[in-house]
Amino acid sequence: MALHSAAAKLPVVDLFDENCKPGTASWVSKCNDVRVALEEYGCFLTPYHQVPSQLQDQVFNSLQQLFDLPLETKLQNTSHKPYFGYFKHPSIPLSESMGIDDPTSLDGTQSFTHLMWPNGNQKFCQNVHSYAKLVSQLDRMVKKMVFESYGVEKYYESHIDSTSYLLRLIKYRVPHEGETIDNCGFPHTDKSFLTILHDNQVAGLQTKTKDGNWICVQPSGSMFIVMAGDAFLAWSNGRVHSATHRVVKEENKERYCLALFSFSGETIEAPAELIDEAHPL
Repeated sequence: MALHSAAAKLPVVDLFDENCKPGTASWVSKCNDVRVALEEYGCFLTPYHQVPSQLQDQVFNSLQQLFDLPLETKLQNTSHKPYFGYFKHPSIPLSESMGIDDPTSLDGTQSFTHLMWPNGNQKFCQNVHSYAKLVSQLDRMVKKMVFESYGVEKYYESHIDSTSYLLRLIKYRVPHEGETIDNCGFPHTDKSFLTILHDNQVAGLQTKTKDGNWICVQPSGSMFIVMAGDAFLAWSNGRVHSATHRVVKEENKERYCLALFSFSGETIEAPAELIDEAHPL
């Protein structure tokens, strides 16, 4: 039986310590901290001030504007890839989400913006594109640290060259009067290599530990959640943990979340260096 733990907390790893420079002992130690956090919890929190608070506010304001659009407009966000477009399911009526494929390119963000606002919405486009580019830098840094910690940094550049991104924009509405709904989504793992989550400081995200406890992730404006996906687990030959997570209704407020997913364009194969007796194929 899965227990709920309000006391347990995710590890916090500060990646931008001024003493943490590649090649230093501090860097090696920090790389190990990141690897261990992903092996034990499948995720960790990190302060990421490279996304200014003003930009965060602007992006979440843009999300409110987006989800206020008519349903017929939002339904134009389609994709041949599962869960890349508009998604809403009757079994989880509090949530709806949309996807921007290739958000780190201006073309990708402009294409989505034009679908939603045929006459243009430059502010939305600029805010979301800037956000995605900055968070993708965090994605690359985390991967570099893990690859180095495993001693397989020679594979890093080709992995990054093949990486693509999806930015999912998610809204969890307040229940209507008379609705008694606590569950905002199915417990799941991500299919991505890595996912970076950020919300509008409204609680609700929970992650499941290896021993079956649920950890409530406390929101913070400066903290970003770095979460390993199933592809990272496969690439690491079972070393990295892909954490099950869910969203529940904890506050009577609208919750907005940005999830940047990274995917590898390469066939997922464990490096030979990560195959041994303890971790056979």
